[in-house]
Amino acid sequence: MTAATTGPAARGRKRILIGVGGGIAAYKVCSLIRHFTEDGHDVRVAPTRNALEFVGAATFEALSGNPVSTEVFDGVDEVVHVRLGQGADLVIIAPATADLLSRAATGRADDLLTASLLVATCPVLFVPAMHTEMWRHPATQANVATLRERGNIVMTPASGRLTGTDSGPGRLPEPQEIALIGELLLDRADALPHDLAGVRVLISAGGTREPLDPVRFLGNHSSGKQGFALARAAAQRGAEVTVVAGSTAGAGEPAAVEVVPIDSARELAAEMTHRAADADVVIMAAAVADFRPVSTAESKIKKGDAGPAPVELTTNPDILRGLVEARDAGAIPVETVIVGFAAETGDETGGVLDHGRAKLKRKGCDLLVVNAVGNGKAFGTEDNTGWLLSAHGEETALPMGTKTLMASRILDAVRSLVPDGSGTATPVTHTS
Repeated sequence: MTAATTGPAARGRKRILIGVGGGIAAYKVCSLIRHFTEDGHDVRVAPTRNALEFVGAATFEALSGNPVSTEVFDGVDEVVHVRLGQGADLVIIAPATADLLSRAATGRADDLLTASLLVATCPVLFVPAMHTEMWRHPATQANVATLRERGNIVMTPASGRLTGTDSGPGRLPEPQEIALIGELLLDRADALPHDLAGVRVLISAGGTREPLDPVRFLGNHSSGKQGFALARAAAQRGAEVTVVAGSTAGAGEPAAVEVVPIDSARELAAEMTHRAADADVVIMAAAVADFRPVSTAESKIKKGDAGPAPVELTTNPDILRGLVEARDAGAIPVETVIVGFAAETGDETGGVLDHGRAKLKRKGCDLLVVNAVGNGKAFGTEDNTGWLLSAHGEETALPMGTKTLMASRILDAVRSLVPDGSGTATPVTHTS
């Protein structure tokens, strides 16, 4: 299957109901509606009465191409409040205000949106947006817990500038972020169980840059999209996620994730080694340069008449192997799950999977994701495929799909190795 057949065309035309709550972030939902309509999906919009104080019905109708109503008594002959929910393949509520979360959790049905929620059998994604104090309030958290217990997905909000001068957790994630999660649920309805609550996940992402002089470096084509996809999926499954990120131009930082920027392989090694001691799961998804220049010029290297001078290289540290050795030595807890990535090309000595098996044996990690790279594969693309190899000898094919979909499958395997090992929503607790 080629990358061209893994997007909306392969997914088919879906029916998406977008509910809009009465918050200032309602304007962002216009971009979300456009995203899904341009992908060919049938989008219906059900705003609350208060949402129309921020964005008018005409805007939602123009963007979706469908009529908009807030009331259960509109279109009574079509029983719209039943048909919208029954017919949807996905429901997205954004912004999900504190009031709307409360009404949904208690089963209210006093407008078209909340009535539709009571008949929906498809995945329902709530995207909260509110002031920090409202998000952290015990009542809101209780409502969120209730919705999750019933099988709904409630995104963890982003942190940042809120209404006025306030800043903190409670910001609506960017429309592209919401769309990626929505697309994941269209591909795999059970992709985001809230089963990593309390699990501390450390991920490396992107490519490293090894400086030649103040303006030039040795690098690679990694975009960081797969590492960020893993962070995005882990965060929305409840994990506390830190990403140590190299070059990630255009990848789009996920919401509810701490991002630590680095440049070189040695900087990456230092950050990962330092932070791994406090992690339950370590995923090395970064494309780390194998070599670096022995020396870095203090000023820009001039072209000159004699042509370029040879660049002497030395080997960078093997970060993945170093983390495994640190675990073996007790510097990292023995129960920490370590996952590696192998970007491979076949050659005269073996194929991609052959090289992956050999690398798993050398590295000693618990899981290894093997990707074929080059010729438009993996680096910089929206889709990915490969194999997941385990230290116990299991080999699982990862079919072509979005990088977020691949991330969800990798995290399923990771979850089975986390200390409590149940794969349920039981949180992992810590004494420190």
